Amino acid sequence: MKLLTRIFGSTLGKKYLMALTGLGMVFFVTGHMMGNLQLFLGPEVINRYAAFLQGLGELLWAARLSLLGMVALHIWAALTLSVENKAARPVEYGHGKPAFGSTLASRTMLGGGVIVALFIVFHILHYTACVQAVNFTGIDFARLEYTMKDGRVVHDVFAMIVYGFGVWYVSLFYLLAVGLLALHLSHGISAMCQSLGLRSHAWWPVLSNGAKIWAVLLFLGYAAIPVAVMAGFGKDHLQAVQTAGCETGRPPAAVASAARETLSNTEEAK
Repeated sequence: MKLLTRIFGSTLGKKYLMALTGLGMVFFVTGHMMGNLQLFLGPEVINRYAAFLQGLGELLWAARLSLLGMVALHIWAALTLSVENKAARPVEYGHGKPAFGSTLASRTMLGGGVIVALFIVFHILHYTACVQAVNFTGIDFARLEYTMKDGRVVHDVFAMIVYGFGVWYVSLFYLLAVGLLALHLSHGISAMCQSLGLRSHAWWPVLSNGAKIWAVLLFLGYAAIPVAVMAGFGKDHLQAVQTAGCETGRPPAAVASAARETLSNTEEAK
């Protein structure tokens, strides 16, 4: 109980809490990006990966809830520390001018973090919960199906992602959010290292520049998907889904499992 009081009741404890939850989220966004980039390997690969994750069942939900818990604790610690800092310094130095040595990333940490948090909620509703009202396509993403080479019918995540990012304003919102996330991380990773006592004159330039490079790589990795979709990537797969829907008289979302057969027949004909 005393440990919890020291963590949640002290400024130092909140800084450690924010640093550790931030570290956990850095690992998550990196792994999530690597998983998402499998989209470029085709429907078979990304849908197999998604089916594997879904097969984890309760473990997957435990991971999701843990992630949401980290996000909530991170936001709480950030907001609390911000309030405490303002209370300790009611008048900003320099009459409202940016503090010496501050950067755009450091000055937008709180506001950018809130926008990213709102985006996370939208992203979960959009692709995880498959809430049709927020995908702006009129398609029920939850009903998209794909037949694997081994005959298994799985959720067609490839089609879902391409349909979703085919809505230009959704893609732009996504790019804005991952841009803010990258900006947040470019400062947050180095700040996290400082909070954990890893700062030194010898290593600080390496940590600071490494954080910026990591943030840029994450942005490029995440941005590559909506940019590619808006440029036409994956449209052949959607065409197969839509063609199958026209032939059967059923909505595309209900016949996505026929996409694999259509594509296979096309490839054999070639």
